[in-house]
Amino acid sequence: MDIAQRKQKILAAVIENYINNGEPVGSKMLEKNEGFNVSSATIRNELADLTALGLLKQPHTSAGRVPTQMGYRYYVNNLMGSEPLSDRVKSYILNRLQKVSDAPEHILQGASDLLCEITGTTAIATTPAGEDIRVRKIKFVQTGRYTAMMVLVTSSGMVKSRLFRCDFDITPEMLDLFDRALNERLAGEPLFNINQPFIQTFAASFGELSLLMADMLMAVMDACKEACSVNVYISGATKLLHHGDNDLFSSLTLLEYLSNNSNNEKLLSNVPDGTNIYIGRENPQTELKNNSLIATKYTIGNQSAGTIALITPLRFDYRKAVSVVENTAQAVGYLIEDVITTEK
Repeated sequence: MDIAQRKQKILAAVIENYINNGEPVGSKMLEKNEGFNVSSATIRNELADLTALGLLKQPHTSAGRVPTQMGYRYYVNNLMGSEPLSDRVKSYILNRLQKVSDAPEHILQGASDLLCEITGTTAIATTPAGEDIRVRKIKFVQTGRYTAMMVLVTSSGMVKSRLFRCDFDITPEMLDLFDRALNERLAGEPLFNINQPFIQTFAASFGELSLLMADMLMAVMDACKEACSVNVYISGATKLLHHGDNDLFSSLTLLEYLSNNSNNEKLLSNVPDGTNIYIGRENPQTELKNNSLIATKYTIGNQSAGTIALITPLRFDYRKAVSVVENTAQAVGYLIEDVITTEK
């Protein structure tokens, strides 16, 4: 949709004033505070045209205008621009996350908590999808005469462990054999590939020795299966109850939807690379019809990984939200990559 420059400026002024103040915006306010070198009557005509285009609406006859979902979309696509965060805020984000950077799971939970704190709305962070994760390395730690722990480290930095028990004495030499055999074959293997048929074929390649490896290989398979699951970290879900665009029923419906992690995984798993803003009914789930979703991927080793996202009211400072989400995602990717490098 192409609209004239003056209409664009008026639309931007209406939306930004409404985002900041939450009150319908009228022609007199625009004439007084926005410095338009035209009469109030001209501004009224432009507002009427923008309303006819479906970009603004009038709550009632004597009120000013407020944005429609289409108006927000036009603003985000054409008028919003960017608002880089100050160095002070960037440092605050990185320093906060560094305090919980001992494991990727803690970084992601910290990112969700931090985004909620800074923006005052619901924040979500996810681990990478299983199809993108590979085995980085496998380690064994003896815990008893007949028991040992298998530790799986994935390409995303996630660590999963499983205890297993054998019917024979476990020796350091045997664990060293297991270690070399599994890392030689499994390092770099996608986790999704390591299923029952794969384990059976892998075990058969060891001949009679496979009888000693059965419990250990089952531990590996179980850990890979768990690591394939997307973990979701959500903060501030109850803030949805205070979103002005939702009535109580809609808020409770959305809250119930977000309480199911499989819903959150489905919601965020198909988000494409880059930063994406879904406004109202553009959202793939009807539960978000009165909200916006702002989501971006974080990267690990230049590869897209999990998702950092906000669920916001329609009336929200999109420009600031995008900057905060993008900088948080950048910090998350950097810190998780550092964890992975340290574990090599």
